[in-house]
Amino acid sequence: MIKKEQFILSGSKDKTISGDLTYDDNYTNQPCILFIHGFKGFKDWGAHNQVAAFFAASGYRYFKFNLSHSGVTEAQPREVTDLDAFASNTVSMELLDVDTALNYIAHTYPLNPVYLIGHSRGGALAILKAANDDRVNKVITWSAIADFSSLWKKEQEEEWLTEGKIFVENARTKEKMPLNKTLLEDFNAHRDEFDILHAASKVKIPWLILHGDDDVNVKFSVAQQLAQSQPKAKLQKIQGANHVFGASHPYTGQDLPDHLQEVCDKSLAFLQKDN
Repeated sequence: MIKKEQFILSGSKDKTISGDLTYDDNYTNQPCILFIHGFKGFKDWGAHNQVAAFFAASGYRYFKFNLSHSGVTEAQPREVTDLDAFASNTVSMELLDVDTALNYIAHTYPLNPVYLIGHSRGGALAILKAANDDRVNKVITWSAIADFSSLWKKEQEEEWLTEGKIFVENARTKEKMPLNKTLLEDFNAHRDEFDILHAASKVKIPWLILHGDDDVNVKFSVAQQLAQSQPKAKLQKIQGANHVFGASHPYTGQDLPDHLQEVCDKSLAFLQKDN
């Protein structure tokens, strides 16, 4: 029987991290999966709950959580509405949040292996953790970026520092979402630490890179860059898939979209294999 439990953790800058755990209590000694959502994403976006149920039915404890400055609130868990929090987010704070979630899992299930799955910017966070945290046993990236600064235009940076903020569009709602200059300042202050391709070269654990070849947000060539940085990683192309593997928000289907089902099947096979 699939069960779901909620948890609340203390996140960056006095914001909370809301998360949930999906599992099937018919299984014992379940490995733990921690899912990290992407930029403008959140734990209940699209088909994330159906994905959690898929892995739970296969014998895994599936944790997902909202990064503390995702802009999602407990009052409105399926939309980004706290634009002040969203604007003040930084990569440093996201990494602290991921560490907090890992601490929680390691403390609660100290004997169970831990695997990371990260989507888009969450994939980049997963790579950084996989390169530097020996609690992580395997890592899977879905549509991962290879450079945090790819999320904005280089020519925006001068105006950003001068004006204090820039705006990015939510493709679904067309809303203009603010980003404070603290994001750029944090990135510039930690350029070496946040070098995703360098971190990729240091990943020693089994790593599966999944990427659609019809991804207009993050080109398939980015996945090839990651694989070139770490030749031991396994790269698999999802033929015809977009950035979110056919999902949308809100997602009303009972079954996973075909491309996302393929991603889950390949991810499960990778986790079950003795790499």
